[in-house]
Amino acid sequence: MRRRPHYLAGAGSLFWLFLVGLPLYVMLAATVRTRQDYAENGPVSIPDSFTLDNYTGAFDSGFGQYFFNTLVVTGCVIGIVLLLVPPLAYAIVRSRGRTTSAIFRLFLLGLAIPAQAVIVPMFYLISEAGLYDNLLGVILPTAAFCLPMSALILSGAMRDISPELYEAMAMDGASPRRMFFQLVLPLSRGGLSTIVVFSALQAWNGFLFPLVLTQSDSAKVVTLGLYNFQTEHGIDIPGLLGAVVLSMVPILLVYLFARRTLVQGLMGVGGK
Repeated sequence: MRRRPHYLAGAGSLFWLFLVGLPLYVMLAATVRTRQDYAENGPVSIPDSFTLDNYTGAFDSGFGQYFFNTLVVTGCVIGIVLLLVPPLAYAIVRSRGRTTSAIFRLFLLGLAIPAQAVIVPMFYLISEAGLYDNLLGVILPTAAFCLPMSALILSGAMRDISPELYEAMAMDGASPRRMFFQLVLPLSRGGLSTIVVFSALQAWNGFLFPLVLTQSDSAKVVTLGLYNFQTEHGIDIPGLLGAVVLSMVPILLVYLFARRTLVQGLMGVGGK
């Protein structure tokens, strides 16, 4: 039987598309306009001329260095999380001891501690370690605050693996190490993708740690570099939005490559 079109749902979809598309249009259109065109015609008007000066100007103002620093911080944070969290989650899931359970609960207390509450002792700790105004001084606390949530996500994904699979590999004489690499990791792709995207977002969008723990331009990251577009005379909105678009590209690529396994991980199927 032929179904009648649902005009109300179609109208609602168009309205939602308008709400989502208008801010994107305003942002992208502003990046190809001059400051004069933006100021005279307003943010929603069609650009009079097309220019890429806002993108090139962002790199000329030192944004390229901030971009590279953010890539280094994000890559290192993801590496630390992927190095520490999978074996930790595997031990949590497979261990039956009360000690491991108690350590896991203590570890999850990190979810209840906001970064703002420890930023002062963190500043003194990083300074005493000689890591102030150094990218490593940003990487370590950022990774530390990613670990509790990442462990919670990945341990949940690993619990979805059937116990019969462990028993089958044990009957074949597989060691715990072999089970981890040949069974657990391949079946936890969804959880791994989830913690990669989560850690990348936390590191790329981090503001508090870079603000407090760095000072020189050589150690600045993207979130701090956006301040360069604000002067005592005003804000270069087209230039600022051009830098914002450039800063969005890496995270967007991470999501595009990991979106399928990310959705599976969030649904709790562990990528199986």
